Amino acid sequence: MSYHLLTGATGLLGNYLLRDLTLANVPVAVLVRSNRRQTARQRVEVAMVAWEAELGRTLPRPVVLEGDISQPDLGLNPNEVRWAAEYCSTLIHNAASLTFHSTSEDGEPWRSNVGGVKNVLEFCRNTQIRKFHHVSTAYIAGLRQGRVLETELDVGQEFSNDYETSKLDAEKLVRSADFLDPVTVFRPGIIIGDATTGLTTTYHGYYAALQLSHTIIKAIPPDWTGIVGGQKVRLTLNGTETKHLVPVDWVSAVMTHVMTHPEHHARTYHLTPQHPVTTRLIRDVLEQSAGFYGATLVGAGERPGNASEAEALFYEHIRVYNSYWKMDPIFDRTNTEAAAPHLVCPHVGRDLLYKLSRIVIEKDFPSPSKRPLIPDFDVEAHLQPLLDQVSVETVQVADERLLGLNVRGHGGGQWQLVLRGDQIVGLEPGNHDDRKATCHMDVETFAAVARGTTTWEAALRTGAVEIEGNGRTIEEYVVILEQLLLAAVNAG
Repeated sequence: MSYHLLTGATGLLGNYLLRDLTLANVPVAVLVRSNRRQTARQRVEVAMVAWEAELGRTLPRPVVLEGDISQPDLGLNPNEVRWAAEYCSTLIHNAASLTFHSTSEDGEPWRSNVGGVKNVLEFCRNTQIRKFHHVSTAYIAGLRQGRVLETELDVGQEFSNDYETSKLDAEKLVRSADFLDPVTVFRPGIIIGDATTGLTTTYHGYYAALQLSHTIIKAIPPDWTGIVGGQKVRLTLNGTETKHLVPVDWVSAVMTHVMTHPEHHARTYHLTPQHPVTTRLIRDVLEQSAGFYGATLVGAGERPGNASEAEALFYEHIRVYNSYWKMDPIFDRTNTEAAAPHLVCPHVGRDLLYKLSRIVIEKDFPSPSKRPLIPDFDVEAHLQPLLDQVSVETVQVADERLLGLNVRGHGGGQWQLVLRGDQIVGLEPGNHDDRKATCHMDVETFAAVARGTTTWEAALRTGAVEIEGNGRTIEEYVVILEQLLLAAVNAG
């Protein structure tokens, strides 16, 4: 069983890729940083529990590697690097900084988008991972106009901001890595929320203007005419400027389809809509959804003088995105339409944009939960002594991967027993092709056995534990599973 190692799994697109790849039965490992309030596993578990609630079903857990793309070896220890070299065949590089303007050469977006890519590529070289899927952006086109082909990269274009420049540099690095197979590159437009549920966890691009308009309305109430503070907000736009907004669920669906069909690899895909939205439509939706009336389009140019209070607030807080309020080029979609003709991008028109806007306004622009989700029973914590035991021993070629564990639900995961002869010497993350059988159960069953309220034999005979594999007897599996819990206790 070959794993796909995904970076950026806790971001908006990464969350959807984690869900869609899992539903497509792709074994996934994720590289995730811990933060001040949550471990890497807890951050991933928040996402998995949310998807299970939405889908109404349990999902297998990814292998979680706590690391950081800004570090050599991605911040992983030697045992984790060995695991990736042995069991990961593909890397999906999705992590990136969305910082538009850098304050230094060592800061963002350069640290993540260029330095991080260098570290990820070096990791692939060291682990001999050859299959590479890279998430770029359609906006490496910079200030180009006219038709931009999927086959084009650096044609001497100028750029609006450091983000665009850094992403072009990153894509060039990826394409020049001669130790990789021909790479697959995805270039999304401006990602917005889920076209059906409205779910989003970040508020960049369009959402920045929406959130700012909503904030101004709350701070400066409109007068009797409905205009903010009694004065119109002059927007230095013609109204004809186009923006390529794409729902996150569609972007993930197309990427997952391409990644799971090797005949579509080694190409570049513009993940952009057939019909972009205009800034006039965006202005109209801001009025309708946020009550931001009185915004007038005065033509592209310099910021108007003698700004009203509302204008001053708007221009001060939206200035980081000033470089994006311009005419987009036309993005060629030949490869995307050929690979996924059945996955038509939802039309982002007035109705959908209004719907997505009202969803986040009514929920008051919710942030992802930072509160750790503590399971009733944490299987990995229970098995940690055996995982640590493998990390301090050299796994020998003759060691047998006899039985994989697939524990479904909150607090579950996937592991594989490592035996030397008949003796368990430890556990490894994930389930792999060299295992002889797989033991399936839910967290509650594992917890009941560990707490002594049932036995492995009873769980096997009632079907609460199912064995898929090499046809040993229940009695033989009972001996192995009892040794597993005993070995975990003794190792601890």
